[in-house]
Amino acid sequence: MLTDYILSLSIWVPILAGVLVLALGHDNRASMTRWIALFGALAGLLVTLPLYTQFNFAEGGFQFQEVAYWIPAFQIFYHLGADGISVPLILLTSFTTVICVVASWEVITKNIAQYMACFLIMSGLMIGVFSALDSILYYVFWEAMLIPMFLVIGIWGGPNRVYATIKFFLYTLLGSLLMLVAFIYLFHETGSFNIAKYHNVVLPLNVQIFIFIAFFMAFAVKIPMWPVHTWLPDAHVEAPTAGSVVLAAVMLKLGGYSFLRFAMPIAPDAAHYLSGFMIVLSLIAILYIALVALVQKDMKKLIAYSSISHMGFVTLGFFLFSQLGLEGAMVQMISHGFISAAMFLCVGVLYDRMHSRAIADYGGVANTMPMFAGFAVLFAMANSGLPGTSGFVGEFMVILASVKYDFWIAFIAATTLIFGASYTLWMVKRVFYGEVANKKVAALKDLTRREFALLTVLALLTIGIGVYPQVITEMTQATSMRFLDHMATSKLPTAGM
Repeated sequence: MLTDYILSLSIWVPILAGVLVLALGHDNRASMTRWIALFGALAGLLVTLPLYTQFNFAEGGFQFQEVAYWIPAFQIFYHLGADGISVPLILLTSFTTVICVVASWEVITKNIAQYMACFLIMSGLMIGVFSALDSILYYVFWEAMLIPMFLVIGIWGGPNRVYATIKFFLYTLLGSLLMLVAFIYLFHETGSFNIAKYHNVVLPLNVQIFIFIAFFMAFAVKIPMWPVHTWLPDAHVEAPTAGSVVLAAVMLKLGGYSFLRFAMPIAPDAAHYLSGFMIVLSLIAILYIALVALVQKDMKKLIAYSSISHMGFVTLGFFLFSQLGLEGAMVQMISHGFISAAMFLCVGVLYDRMHSRAIADYGGVANTMPMFAGFAVLFAMANSGLPGTSGFVGEFMVILASVKYDFWIAFIAATTLIFGASYTLWMVKRVFYGEVANKKVAALKDLTRREFALLTVLALLTIGIGVYPQVITEMTQATSMRFLDHMATSKLPTAGM
């Protein structure tokens, strides 16, 4: 039955749709190319929906597993599975792909087929990362997804796209090589590339620290954590709107997911030993990067730094080792996916009309685009952590967990509610309110039906999760309890071993 291959369909349907777009699409048949891409993205979303409807919320282990021989001589398998951590992220990925295709509908006019194919193929590869249970399979998906993003920024990006692309590629590639070294060492210890076996291997603390640091270098870059965050603002500024959307909404989550899948459960004692270090880096991201966002003059760069600050709550929640903190971090990842996507789309709406991202070029936009201003201010408030929106729930849960862990950690983390509101309202005031700044702003036209539909869907999701976050926590609860039980059990060798 097809339901036995949900994960394979989730991976390969968008990839095959991307190949079909490449084969049939052409700039001379732009309309047909766009519709093929949209049908492919919708098909990719539809095949992932059974992951939610058939998910056993009481089961904390891996579900929907598929195993097939790939390279038996090296014990490498095509092994897939999903749990309460990966399913929400897979759904987020397939949904974001539809958003990217629709957002690019009229914006991209050259090499349309290649552009749409990049997003479809990238979608399948990222879902592969979230569902791979063989470390080599995971590594192949992890590295392969860099290629379409490299092309999206390098071909359709801004004037400094080559610099941003090379920086993005080098940062992620160098970190990934250390991860591969860790996989090879773990294969030497277990005789397998099976991730579940890695979770049960018993290693001395010094080895665990080495393993943790190797994974940290790969995953910290992807989140990104301070101080390896500098590639992200450059990539966002140069990327086309849809590239920024998928980068912020999904790609940053790959690092957070991988901490929970590899670094922490494989080296739990090292994770506890280095938790203070990880908490400090998370707090620096939350506080310092928020201050950096305050001085930005480019809207995209401000939102990019905002993303780094908000992702600091994710790693902070992980290393508090509490269910409240872990579930808060998961809610924050999904929420940030919707809010960041919406904010980059809002910048794209303005850029398509004015061809400028500079805050100083705007003013009084609400006078000429009232409908758009309403959506933009809603997403800005959600980004600031307004109660009733999804941006509030995850951060509030992590702050509550931090209070139980250490009051001063919670105090520092809570400052984001001040600084986040500061840089967001600073931008909103100068872009949307006051008198109409110039003739270009006076000539702006409000949202098209396509733009209205996109922002409406994201607004409903932002408010929906803010009001009913259980839709996420119900999926993650059993898995987070299982994860914390594993983390509480020492993996140090016992005396006499």
